[in-house]
Amino acid sequence: MPNTTIGDTIISILPSISLPLMATITAIGLTLIYASHLDLRSRRVPHKIWRPALIIALPAIIWIYGQICLTDPRVALIYFPISIITCAVLLCAAIKNFFGGADAYALIIITLCIPFVPWLGICEGFFPRAVLGNTVIMTLIVPIMVLAKNLIQGNKAPMPYLFTASPVPSTAIQNEFGHVVEDIEEQDGRLVRRFISFSEYSRRRLEGDRITTIEDLTAHPEHYGDKLDLYQKAGHVWISHSIPFIVLITAGYFSALIAGDLLGALILTLVETIL
Repeated sequence: MPNTTIGDTIISILPSISLPLMATITAIGLTLIYASHLDLRSRRVPHKIWRPALIIALPAIIWIYGQICLTDPRVALIYFPISIITCAVLLCAAIKNFFGGADAYALIIITLCIPFVPWLGICEGFFPRAVLGNTVIMTLIVPIMVLAKNLIQGNKAPMPYLFTASPVPSTAIQNEFGHVVEDIEEQDGRLVRRFISFSEYSRRRLEGDRITTIEDLTAHPEHYGDKLDLYQKAGHVWISHSIPFIVLITAGYFSALIAGDLLGALILTLVETIL
């Protein structure tokens, strides 16, 4: 089939793959919604919640690739290696702590099980790329919202923290998620506060050094009694909020289904404008 394009192949098998593909898209979408609920509530998303979706998605993707191979194996030789390479990159990023294991797990499942969505238009190409691109856009919106909140409230902090952190009342600190980004000490009867520099904070996170987390304070209050007393005296504490990344992935997933690759379209528009 020398003159057959990828689009021609996918269109030709569309009647036989639409139902399993829609079932997979629905199962993964529902799981992402539930995972977002768990992420917002506790920042804990167990891998086992994906089992029902995988029961549907794995047989479906095997069927889809089987149909592709019967029609034009070259298409499978394009999509499958790209999916495997993307999954390897995501796994390495998770190992290096660029994002959490639950986040990587969700992205890997999307990558393996939904390589394309034909009704978006064949030109959309690799569907996981659209999800990743849209998730990046959603991720960039969060610090802008945090900055706007800090500016409106008149909060003052080193510039990077205006985008990533905000002050939380000490009485409510154990209801939050994230890391404390200031050191508070008592010297000669007065409180001395110091923001951890953003470079020091980043270095300590990458090197695995301990930074006080809200989870630490909540799970082991007996070990952090002195800190909690100081926080109560301080009245408020600056916290770098833990972003519920599954929520952003979910937004990226559904926006990709509805509107396609927003980041790719934005980059293309900018390039065309410049040129």
